[in-house]
Amino acid sequence: MVENLSLFCMGFGLVLWFWGTFPLLGHRSVLFKLHSLSVSDTLGSMSILLGLLLKIPNEWPLLLLALLSLAIWNTILGYVLAYCSQNRLDHE
Repeated sequence: MVENLSLFCMGFGLVLWFWGTFPLLGHRSVLFKLHSLSVSDTLGSMSILLGLLLKIPNEWPLLLLALLSLAIWNTILGYVLAYCSQNRLDHE
């Protein structure tokens, strides 16, 4: 049961990774593309880490640290890139 749930979480994470790249092909704004990519990448990566946590529970301190740092740094990086992108668009 835990093995199947682990595989489901990792598979769902991969689906989110690919789902986030499709808006890059559209004709939307840069900020929309950045938002959709960063959200799906963060959630996909967190889902994969959760699947790994279920698969190898004896590595929980390392995986929990990776999960927390991923949530914090991906969010901060998304905001920084959006801010820099908006400043660049304002100066053109």
